[in-house]
Amino acid sequence: MAKVPSLINLCIDAVKTQILQGIDKNILEDVYELPTEVFDCLLKRLPALALQNLQLQMPLEKWSDHEYDYVLSGNGRKRTRYEKFNMAWMVLYQSRWPELYEQFQVANLSAKNDMVECESMDDWQQKYWETHLQNCFDSAAEIAMLPSFDGCVGEIQLPEALLKVIGCGGQMNCSAHQYLRLCGHCWQFGHYVRSLRLQNVFCTAKTCHLLRNSKLQGLTFRRVSTKEQVGGLCRILSQNSETITSLEFVNCKLSSSFIDAICDSLFLKGKQSHGVKQFTIQASKFADANMNSLPDKFVSFLSSGRSLSSLSLCDNHLQRSFAKLALKTLLDASSNLSSLDLSENDISGWLSDFLHKSSNQPQFSLEISKSLQSLRVLNLRGNNLHKNDVEDLKFALVHMPVLETLDLSDNPIEDGGIRSLIPYFAQTGEHYFLANLKLKNCMLSCDGVTELLEVLTKLKYTLTSLSIADNHLGSQIASALGKFLGGPIKSLDIRDVGLGSSGFLELQRCLGELANLVSINISENRGGIQTAEFLAKLIAQAPDLISVNAGYNLMPLESIGIICSALRVARGKFQHLDLMGNQKLGQLDHTSVFAEFQHNGKPIVLIPTFPAVDVPCDDDP
Repeated sequence: MAKVPSLINLCIDAVKTQILQGIDKNILEDVYELPTEVFDCLLKRLPALALQNLQLQMPLEKWSDHEYDYVLSGNGRKRTRYEKFNMAWMVLYQSRWPELYEQFQVANLSAKNDMVECESMDDWQQKYWETHLQNCFDSAAEIAMLPSFDGCVGEIQLPEALLKVIGCGGQMNCSAHQYLRLCGHCWQFGHYVRSLRLQNVFCTAKTCHLLRNSKLQGLTFRRVSTKEQVGGLCRILSQNSETITSLEFVNCKLSSSFIDAICDSLFLKGKQSHGVKQFTIQASKFADANMNSLPDKFVSFLSSGRSLSSLSLCDNHLQRSFAKLALKTLLDASSNLSSLDLSENDISGWLSDFLHKSSNQPQFSLEISKSLQSLRVLNLRGNNLHKNDVEDLKFALVHMPVLETLDLSDNPIEDGGIRSLIPYFAQTGEHYFLANLKLKNCMLSCDGVTELLEVLTKLKYTLTSLSIADNHLGSQIASALGKFLGGPIKSLDIRDVGLGSSGFLELQRCLGELANLVSINISENRGGIQTAEFLAKLIAQAPDLISVNAGYNLMPLESIGIICSALRVARGKFQHLDLMGNQKLGQLDHTSVFAEFQHNGKPIVLIPTFPAVDVPCDDDP
């Protein structure tokens, strides 16, 4: 027999229905006078559209009223009505998009030193409708991109699920029918949108009309390739030129004329300047990648944007001629870039001309110093760089006094490239701030990496994050690693460097007190039982350690007891241990064994749940 609802629940449901359908003004005033406990219960039960209607019609004098909050937070704290509505929106956001909510929480946590109270800094109503409208555009794109579609994008009907989740499904009254189509959602909620991702089918004048109430700050365009699409997106950019700060193009095909048109639409009216801070072209194709000169408007864009702090031209099949021209433009403009990403292009030799010119022209060296002094992040991953390129780069690095992150991963620089960097560390150790160095898959050997680690250890260099993953270093690297771990390093990635069981055994012997280590990746090193033994000693001697990836290490069942004992010692501090890929650990159900190890109510240990297949297993890479 179904449970009979209480009178208060019946009343709340009746009020909720009335709010959705358009409540009488006199009744609405009575709603605002409800007792605190009842009003809080009502807020908790309202779908998004009803909460929107109730909030929009609330008299201004009610916004600052302070009441105790019993239902939404459970702590009896005094809050204004605005805070209560904001918390109700946060609850709705969390229930609908839990993963995005977690991302916001992580971002707030990282910025907690700059915020007195993160909760009061977020406008969850704005976040809710912005994300909802993105879902609407994504859903409409599935229809608009069909070859058979020949209509107006604003007239596309949205699926029932999107309507139901905001409280607009089922039997709708006349006022709710406006939400059946994309245009209705744009007109009602467009003013909440600050950032949007648009497929090429939305690069039209109609989209400008749909978003006429929006003040867009961030835009991402995908698969733009035709003159008509570029014309449409330029109208969107012009409409938001005074507010836009972040612009991204993904999987696009761009000619010089297209780039000129895009940059021209970003300039503020009557001025040769713009307010764009982040500019990205990713996984796209330039129709003329081997151009002898950059498009004029692109040069003006790079030269006139004093606010431009991040430039990313990643994975665009660019050649070194384009990279040289882009760097020359930035140097001539004395740019204020803090992040430059040229990764996944073929630009070997892009710095050679500047090295030669600077050696003959001291004034040019001074200009380089002025232009690069603000750079904090330099990403040159996967650029087919070799030893000579690192020699050229060494010169440029000296002119980057605040560089924090350098990524040279996936370049065949070999040991010669590493040895070219060592004088840079020796020269700048006391004055520069490089904290993150990535040398993943650089064809390095044990000798070259050992030299680097010994220099960094001797100089007490303030490097806090290092990746030397996917280089075959062998077990001989263990001794140098053990000494290096005792320094300022906080994050170390040594995935698949060939440690083996003997390497982990040597690491245990060399390991001292690890005062700074926070995270480490030791996966794919085939360490067997010695991986577990090393984990136990690592956790015991690293008081700030919170995350370890020890996956794919051929760990036997006996490892379970060793790991559990170590985790009990670290109770309350440790947050994540990845044991995936250790198939032997999946032979039994260890859920109950690891159930006691949690952080903030979530399991710490990630372990394979499938049974191990009884097949031979060799130790070859």
